[in-house]
Amino acid sequence: LEKMTDLVAVWEVALSDGVHKIEFEHGTTSGKRVVYVDGKEEIRKEWMFKLVGKETFTVGASGTKATINIDAVSGFAYEYTLEINGKSLKKYMENRSKTTNTWVLSLGGTEYRVVLEKDTMDVWCNGQKMETAGEFVEDGTETHFTVGNHSCCIKAVSSGKRKEGIIHTLIVDDREIPEAVE
Repeated sequence: LEKMTDLVAVWEVALSDGVHKIEFEHGTTSGKRVVYVDGKEEIRKEWMFKLVGKETFTVGASGTKATINIDAVSGFAYEYTLEINGKSLKKYMENRSKTTNTWVLSLGGTEYRVVLEKDTMDVWCNGQKMETAGEFVEDGTETHFTVGNHSCCIKAVSSGKRKEGIIHTLIVDDREIPEAVE
């Protein structure tokens, strides 16, 4: 395995199916461009005469669109920016925190990352979309699913405040799990 000598950028992108690592090699003398997602080579281009431009690929189980922009800053210096679904990584992550809830917990020595997509009410656990059952209850809704042999429930209750909207709480084996900050 050749050493990544032209590694110029590394990003971590939190998606519903997990946190993905994107690495980018840019050979400014050879014009080589290599994109790795989670250590797996996605794109390789040798001998590109144009040193600026963009590379587009997909990330994660749901095939999220990612683009690396290569811009010349000055002389032989380059700037690399990552866009996810057409937004800068920062903007994408800010928007994502509004559209998803994430919890990280340990059950029987195993780490789990549970993500709720608020718009679809899809629940993901460690990269797998979970089989769920939803029900209306007196104060809101409950979405039930199982992780290992643990019963899990995401309760959705109105905050009573328009600005806050709905509060989602993960309960595993009758224990409330604090939300993770990614």
